[in-house]
Amino acid sequence: MTFKAILMGAAISVSAVFGMAACSAPDGNSDSANVQASAQDMLSRQTVIAVTNGVADWQMTRMELEDFTPYVPSFQDRSTEKRGWIQGAYFKGLADWAGRTDNARYFKFLKDFAKGQGYRLEDRLYHADDHVVGQYYMALYDRYEDPAMIKPTQETFDKIIADPSDVSLDFGPKSTEPGYSHECLKRWCWADALFMAPPVLTKLSKITGDPKYLDFSDAEFWTTVDYLFDEDAGLFLRDSRFFDRREDNGKKIYWSRGNGWVFTGIADVIDDLPADYPSRERYIDLYKTMAAKLITLQRDDGLWAVSLDAGELYPVKESSGSAFFVAGLAWGVANGTLDKETYLPHVVKGWTALNDTVKPDGMVGWVQQVGYAPDKVSADETQFYGAGAFLLAGEGMLRMMDAGIEVK
Repeated sequence: MTFKAILMGAAISVSAVFGMAACSAPDGNSDSANVQASAQDMLSRQTVIAVTNGVADWQMTRMELEDFTPYVPSFQDRSTEKRGWIQGAYFKGLADWAGRTDNARYFKFLKDFAKGQGYRLEDRLYHADDHVVGQYYMALYDRYEDPAMIKPTQETFDKIIADPSDVSLDFGPKSTEPGYSHECLKRWCWADALFMAPPVLTKLSKITGDPKYLDFSDAEFWTTVDYLFDEDAGLFLRDSRFFDRREDNGKKIYWSRGNGWVFTGIADVIDDLPADYPSRERYIDLYKTMAAKLITLQRDDGLWAVSLDAGELYPVKESSGSAFFVAGLAWGVANGTLDKETYLPHVVKGWTALNDTVKPDGMVGWVQQVGYAPDKVSADETQFYGAGAFLLAGEGMLRMMDAGIEVK
């Protein structure tokens, strides 16, 4: 399947559902003639918008239909949780993409959906997975400046900060409390958590002007980094269960999506840190260390293996972790944190490869299902967070273009 066929298929399929081309212009207006012409250049602004809108619309349609069975073989019940992390990661990506393209239709969808949930987080007070939807509530606040959009999130973190959890980060001990399979989940004891919660707290401090949210997040963030970051590898172990686990070839297990969560999460935190915040440079150093390692692990096809340091054991494609890496690298190139000459070719190579994972109707395939370690991947499987990661990658491409960087 050629890229042009993918692009045109996405436009036709999603247009039939929404009554407009998936490849809308930034204002949401259809311009199929221009889209077809731009299909010859997947690195053009118009084509990036076309493909990314197609992915956004396909996932939005399946959400409205609650049609998951053919594409999500496991955790279908959890996929329907409207304030859970699985959908929340998509909302995060959609919010960033809507902001970058000033897409009023997407903002309306997000606003209506969030209002229907009362702008609430999920129910587990301390669990970071239940905090990620706060990211798109904050994005809505930035656009509409309605305090109601962030009030429940602020109240939740006020409770946490007033009575913080002090459990060990050891993933071993089980929990008897409903909603927590392990005691350590009441803190950020797994790498993914650094995407789910810290950007919410950092943004909350920026909006409210109250440093307590950022200071709490900063302390917990570095506690987790000190526990899970492998300085020799420049990568994160997913949780303490992987301190001693090894792949069949004896290599350590660095899960792609787990590191992808962290990498994009760091970029989000840096975006909202005060310029003079004491640990700002430490965040930047961590980000640069990961970036330098990640480009050495990019495969010849432009993607990253599900097990970053043991790619020879996992030859199949995987799009969700790869999309997070493209998004994070593009962020650094756009703002000059990363050297353009060194890193831009890796972003372009990754984005090109990601386009090959998009089916004609706009579905992102090759998404590893819900898990916590490298596992099998199928071309016909997707998930909300896979689409969300792709939207973040698309946003990163436009971010570079908006910064005046020639993407080629």
